[in-house]
Formats: sequence, structure tokens, C-alpha cells
Amino acid sequence: MLDPHAVALTRIEGSAYVRFSLLALSSIFFLVDPFAALPTFLAVTDGQDAAKRKRTARKASLTAFVVLTTFALAGQYIFRMFGITLPAFEISGGVILLLIGLDMLEAKRSPTQETAGEAQAASAKDDVGIVPMGIPMLAGPGAITSVMVLVGQVQTHWQMGAILGAIALTAGLCALVLGSAARVAGWLGETGIRILVRIMGLLLVALAVQYFVNGFVDLHVLDRPAGY
Repeated sequence: MLDPHAVALTRIEGSAYVRFSLLALSSIFFLVDPFAALPTFLAVTDGQDAAKRKRTARKASLTAFVVLTTFALAGQYIFRMFGITLPAFEISGGVILLLIGLDMLEAKRSPTQETAGEAQAASAKDDVGIVPMGIPMLAGPGAITSVMVLVGQVQTHWQMGAILGAIALTAGLCALVLGSAARVAGWLGETGIRILVRIMGLLLVALAVQYFVNGFVDLHVLDRPAGY
């Protein structure tokens, strides 16, 4: 006969795994945000045929994957090396996410992810897959910060696996979206892209506030909410 306590514990652990996995995927994907990068990607790959555009998309996605995975694996060492505490990174990360989210609510690309100068310089380059598309347009400061905050919360191997899986899935989705940029942009239209970016911005602002709450709870400035 099954032990009711063991069953309840398994359900709690499963729920925690799903919750953390969804948090990792949503925070990373919303910050990488390939849909907001569509107009810039189409501009800097103007004149390329479909095959070359797909290669550029794959290269940009692979660059973002390598950069974010590197920070995920080195995150704990960076914290120890510079003596940075998790609450400090949560609060500073919340500031960055809030700035990006507020820009996204206005349906525009945040300067922390992409500047006009970078986009203009990219249009003159033959290969834009690594710089600036891969970094900083996809794997920018916001995405790197989010990965670092998530890594700071890791207590088990499955949590690190969830973060790495979220990075891999985000990179794969970026390759699909940007590889079919013209088609996706045609389906969504300019209005559709703006609506999607605004929705992601709203969720990102909520995530930024949650980072603030987490930081203040860890500093014992706020009480831990019930069921937290």
C-alpha cells in the first residue's frame, strides 16, 4: 500500500519542478524575445536569400545558447568570486527587467538589448549572426541577469537541468522564429508583433516585481508570504 505522506511529498516535488521550470522558461524566453527582434533581423539580413537567412538565424541562436549556458554554468563561481549575494543580484536584476519591461509595454526594443547604432552598424556587416544578433540582441544583459538570478536559486541538480533546458528550448525557438522571419512577420503583421511584445512586457514587469520581492524577503526586509 502506498504511503500517503510519500505520495503527497512526490506531488509537492513535482509541482515545485513544474513551477521552477516554467519560471526559468518564461523569464529567459521573454527577455531573449525573438519576436521583438524580428524587424531588426529582417533589416540586417535584407538581400539575403532564404538559405542564408536561416544560417544567420541558426548562428545567432547558437551564440545566444553558448553565452547563456556559459553564464549558467559559471554563475555560482561568479557569485563567489566577486562576493555578490543573491538578494543583491535579484534586486539589481529586477531593476534591469523593469526597464526592459516598461520599454516593451510601449512596443519598442529596450536600449539594453539593442541600440540604433548597433542596428545601423549591423546592416553594413556581411555576417551578423554572432554580433550583434546573437549578442547583445538575443543574449543581452537582461537575459544574462535572469539566468544568473535563476542559478543563484539552484539547490538541486534538476533545477540546473531546468535552467539549461529552458536555455536550449529558447535557442531552438529563436532559430525557428528568426529562420522563418519573413513568414512569421507576415502572419503576425506589425500590429500583431506590437501586441505580442506588449503582453511579454507586462509579464516581464510582473517578473521584475517578483525579483524585488524575492530580494527583500531574502534580506528579511519583508516577511515570506504564506505558501511561498
